[in-house]
Amino acid sequence: MKMSFETLEIDIHDPKIAVVTMNRPHALNSMNTKMMEELRDVFQEFYLSPDETNCIILTGKGTRGFCAGADLKERDGMSAATWKRQHAIIEQCIRHIFACPVPIIAAVNGAAFGGGFEIALAMDFIYASETAKMALPEVTRGIMPGAAGPQNLPRACGVRRAKELILTGQAIDANQALEWGIVNRVCAPDKLLENALETARIIAQNAPIGVRQAKKSMDKATELDRNSGYSFEIEAYNLTVPTEDRLEGVRAFNEKRKPVFTGQ
Repeated sequence: MKMSFETLEIDIHDPKIAVVTMNRPHALNSMNTKMMEELRDVFQEFYLSPDETNCIILTGKGTRGFCAGADLKERDGMSAATWKRQHAIIEQCIRHIFACPVPIIAAVNGAAFGGGFEIALAMDFIYASETAKMALPEVTRGIMPGAAGPQNLPRACGVRRAKELILTGQAIDANQALEWGIVNRVCAPDKLLENALETARIIAQNAPIGVRQAKKSMDKATELDRNSGYSFEIEAYNLTVPTEDRLEGVRAFNEKRKPVFTGQ
């Protein structure tokens, strides 16, 4: 990736894993307008150039904060028109995340509040540090969550638990988030990124086309009735059949070796 950023760090690990780090640790990696724009742009780039990356990890700089949501110091006194214009940037970012064909893991290394928690929820799944705290406190600030939290949280933990979290604005810790199905794994703080990279490497070594088609099919599972979802799944499956990776996978199995996938 040739893009450069002020508020993000991009590191590439083999095999084709992109680690995106939100880099405003002095403000718990809260999103000012610049970060919102850069998050939007980087996920747009992942959509435009999916073959360059096999898996993505999103995390925050430091140990105290994944992302504390929008920067409320910047928003203090902001007019309604400017607020809506700024929020439209996050709306674009969320839509780019939804459209991203590449698997995305959130590595939540501390506070994930408001829009920060919503961005984590928009990922394919979440690993969290033992020190992580998560909340959607927008109703305590005079608004409501607006970065797809009300869409993604019920899909993760059920409608009743999501209502409790969103309507109270209260925080939960990593262990409760694990119990409720919001996060997949709780990690020691110094092992979080390492654990996320271990899983990312497993994903990234699998057949890229198969992985992306499977991701799309699972995304549709919560949007369509079962028969319609299965019809979509079969269409996605059929696109993997004429690939070189399908031939390589079977050949490698019969030759008792590890397959070498090319995404072709």
